[in-house]
Amino acid sequence: MKALSASDAENRFAELIDMAQSEPVRVQRQGQDVAIVMSPEEFRRISKAAAGQVSPAAKKLHDESAMRWAKVYETLAK
Repeated sequence: MKALSASDAENRFAELIDMAQSEPVRVQRQGQDVAIVMSPEEFRRISKAAAGQVSPAAKKLHDESAMRWAKVYETLAK
């Protein structure tokens, strides 16, 4: 993850926005992180994950695993 000082973020705001489209960018003041700038797509992805929403592909893999290993899970639960 790239990092910019708060002064650089202010002076190079357009560049900061462009950088955030490809990966989150840390904004630092006196060497401490004070903000993370990210694309709306990344924010939505993280928000969904935090809310417990899982991608359909991950859910499918989980369901298949649960069916495949059901007997093992039941034995371990005893």
